[in-house]
Amino acid sequence: MLVLSRRVGEQLVIGGDIVLTVIEVRGDGVRLGIDAPRSVRIHRAEVLDAVRSANAEAAAADEGTATALRQLLTGPPATGDEPASTPSQD
Repeated sequence: MLVLSRRVGEQLVIGGDIVLTVIEVRGDGVRLGIDAPRSVRIHRAEVLDAVRSANAEAAAADEGTATALRQLLTGPPATGDEPASTPSQD
């Protein structure tokens, strides 16, 4: 990890097309401005970690959850006790 000291208004250039600017230093927080091409994805690490965790939980669904989801798509399984449907007469 590269560790640098920067003052408000100073910049870092990454890869020639990404510019980080120190906007403000307040207490233990630093506000950064990021100028990057639209094709570059920029995410806060804690948000990305939360999304990854939620995706892992969703992928680990048990069989009961999978069955419930299938029923949402197809309807409940037929039990044979239901009366046959008759066409409505208008």
